[in-house]
Amino acid sequence: MSRKNLSTVPVYGKAIKLCYLSREIASYISFNKDLLHLYKSKSFRDVLANAILTDAILIPQQIASAEQSNSRSERIKRASFIGIMINNINSYCMGLEKDGIKEKEYLDLLRKETNLFRSSFKKWRKSLVNESL
Repeated sequence: MSRKNLSTVPVYGKAIKLCYLSREIASYISFNKDLLHLYKSKSFRDVLANAILTDAILIPQQIASAEQSNSRSERIKRASFIGIMINNINSYCMGLEKDGIKEKEYLDLLRKETNLFRSSFKKWRKSLVNESL
C-alpha cells in the first residue's frame, strides 16, 4: 500500500530545508571543502561537519521510509531515530562552539532551522502514533 506523496508531508519539506542548510554550513565551516571526503579528515571540525551532514541527509530518508511503511512499529522506530538525529545535530553545534568556531551565527541559524524542524516533526510523530492502518 502506498502512503502519502512526500510533497504533501510538511515535515519532509522542513527536513529537506534542514539538509540543504546543513550542507551549506558544513561546506563553510569545514577545512576540507570536498564534502564527499570529510569522513577521511582528522580535523575535529571536519568530523563534526560530516556528522551534521550525515544526520541531516538521513532525516528525510527516514521520513520517506516511515511514510511508505505499512507497519506502525516501523514508523515509530523511524521517528525515534529521527529524534536522536535532531539531538545529535544540536550536540554537534555545541561541539563546534567548543572547538572555537568563530562563525557562531551560522550555528545559531542551524539551531533555529533544527528547532523549526523539531516543531513540525513533533506534529508528524504524533500523527504516526495516532494513525491506524
